[in-house]
This record gives sequence, C-alpha cells and structure tokens, in this order.
Amino acid sequence: MSDFYRVRRLPPYVFEQVNRLKAQARNAGADIIDLGMGNPDLPAPKHVIDKLVETAGKPRTDRYSASKGIAGLRRAQAAYYARRFNVKLNPDTQVIATLGSKEGFANMAQAITAPGDVVLVPNPSYPIHAFGFLMAGGVIRSVPAEPTPDYFVALERAIIHSIPKPIAVVVCFPSNPTAMVASLDFYRDLVAFAKKHDIFVLSDLAYSEVYFDNNPPPSMLEVPGAMDVTVEFTSMSKTFSMAGWRMGFAVGNERLLAALGRVKSYLDYGAFTPIQVAAAAALNGPEDCINEMRAIYRKRRDVMVESFAQAGWAIPAPTATMFAWAPIPDKFKSLGSLEFSKLLVEKAHVAVAPGIGFGEHGDEFVRLAIVENEQRIRQAARNLRKFFDNADTLHNVVPMKATA
Repeated sequence: MSDFYRVRRLPPYVFEQVNRLKAQARNAGADIIDLGMGNPDLPAPKHVIDKLVETAGKPRTDRYSASKGIAGLRRAQAAYYARRFNVKLNPDTQVIATLGSKEGFANMAQAITAPGDVVLVPNPSYPIHAFGFLMAGGVIRSVPAEPTPDYFVALERAIIHSIPKPIAVVVCFPSNPTAMVASLDFYRDLVAFAKKHDIFVLSDLAYSEVYFDNNPPPSMLEVPGAMDVTVEFTSMSKTFSMAGWRMGFAVGNERLLAALGRVKSYLDYGAFTPIQVAAAAALNGPEDCINEMRAIYRKRRDVMVESFAQAGWAIPAPTATMFAWAPIPDKFKSLGSLEFSKLLVEKAHVAVAPGIGFGEHGDEFVRLAIVENEQRIRQAARNLRKFFDNADTLHNVVPMKATA
C-alpha cells in the first residue's frame, strides 16, 4: 500500500494508537472514560428526529438526491446566516450542503489545488485542514494557530518565502483543538491580508454555536468584502448533536463554490433526502435545543476545570468548543503527548487525544473532549488524582505497547 502516491503522503494516524490501547483495555474489562474523540453524546433534537421519521419512506425520498443539497436546505442555511450573522447569501450560488464539514473541506482541496500548490495551515489544527491538501498534491506551510498580531507577521514571512506563492490560508475559530476564538477585528485584518496578496481564505466555523460567555463567535463573512476571498464551512454535528448524520455546509465565494460543486457532482449525489429535510427543520426550528446544549457543555466544562484542578492538573477553561486544550503536567512533559496519552489509558483509564495528532506544535498538550456526563468527568478526575499521587513511586511510567 505504501506504493500508492496519496497514501505515501499520509503518516500513520496518531489517534489510532490510542484507540487500539483503549480497545485492549476495554476488552480486558477496564472502564475507560473516553475524553478523546469529539463525538457528541447528547441526542439530536426530538423535532428533528420526528421530521426525519415523517419524511423517510415518502414517495421519491429514496431516490438520488442533489449533490449540492436540496433547495429547501440551502435556503434554510442562507436564512440562518442572515439571522445569526446578518450575512446575505444566495442559496443557489453561495451555499452548498456537504456530507459534513470534513468532506466539504477535503473536496474543496481537491477542487482548487494543483500539484505543488502551497497552502498556509495553522499548527496545531484539525488534521483535515492539512491532509486534505496533502492528498490533493499540495504543500503545507505551517503558521501559528493564535489570532494575535504575531500571526500576521508569520503570514507575511510565509508569503515572502514560499515558492510558488500560497493559494490559500486556512483558519479555524473557535479552534479545534485549542478552543481559541477570533474577533471580528482579526477577520478584518485577515480579509485585508488576503486581498493584498491575492489568496483565498478557507474558514472552519464548525463550533460557531458552542460558546459559553454570551459572546457569540463571529463569521468571517460579516467583514465587508470577505465574500470576495472566503469560503466558510459549518456543521450540524455539534450544534444539533447530529455528528453521525454527516451534514454540513460550505458558503461564500461563488467561484470557489462552483469549483466545489463541480467536483462533488462527480463524487456524490448528496445526503439521504430525509436527512436533508430534517436538517432544514433543525435550522428553521426553535433554538431551545441549542441553548440547552450550551448549558450542558458549560456545566461539564466547569466540572472538568474544577475537579481536574483538585486532582493536580490545571486546565485552562475554554470559552468555546467542546474541548479543553490541556498542557501536559510538568513531570510527564518529557514523554510527549502520545506516550502521555497512552499512559493515561493504562494507568488512569482515561482516554484523551494526543496533541501531536494536530501538528508538531501541539506535542506539549492533549485535547480533552467534554463528551461524558458530569459524574463520569468527576470519576476521571478521581482516577487521575490516584495516578498522579502514585506516579512518583512508579519506577517505569512508559505505557504498554498496543498490539495490532
């Protein structure tokens, strides 16, 4: 398999090593508290499920659908952007429904990337942001993940020293994995930068509705002129706990979306029509379920920060996303994030995502997902405290090896 061109460009999936250890431990009877994958444990809203059930089996709904999404769903997404961000979108030319934001991102990379094209990607960042372009034959140049003035210094340096000139820059705020949030002023500066250097911006806004401080994260498309250079990706996965439904959107620049639409027309016929109808019902429906989701994650966040601190692990409180980006405790920092993550599975029965999986600049951190209930999070903290208390007496803290 290593002879295949695209496979050669993909390193072994870091998270799979932790997943194998987790599976081994569970097979041996261990109760593993899984804070690794950002897989929502909350149910999808009842009115959305009811719409799915109502629609499934009706005449014509079992047929092929539309690769860019049915008209009603695209109109619902345009209405959401108008309501939430005061951004006007043409649902026919500026909205495409995708099979989750991950698929949309990967196929956008396929649509716009020629072999050797350079793309600026934050490090650490969600893996598809880099590997979508690598699979398409592109070249990745890492830039910082923090929305600070230094970010633009790094961007200018990357533009000067990249041959050929980069075609696009990727941003992700609220950030997976760091949970940082960007301001509208940051986006204004980024739009100006993109126009100055004639490059596109691909913005991942999957966590737009998972925030905790009554300060809703902005859309980059709120900036005047952003539509000229930007495509933004959103997802139903976290907002409505519909991760397995695989429903997301790409919106913004018509030229880029036309390219994405062309590629998708060759690859898929869109999601199952009843899922699209139910997704439209979610976007057009009441927001009580979104507010309840935020309240649950906020409480879990508070419980995690408090109980982990009592266990001896200080975790910065995220203001958005369903993740905490946690620095590895000093006594374990030399292990690196992968070995530390393995150690937690073996010794504390807690699974986390190693920061190295999001880029080499994440190796001093692990990502914690608040996808377990409060009782389980407190149990994780008790397990961690017991492990930390005993760690000084451990002669060998190197974790066990996973078997294939």
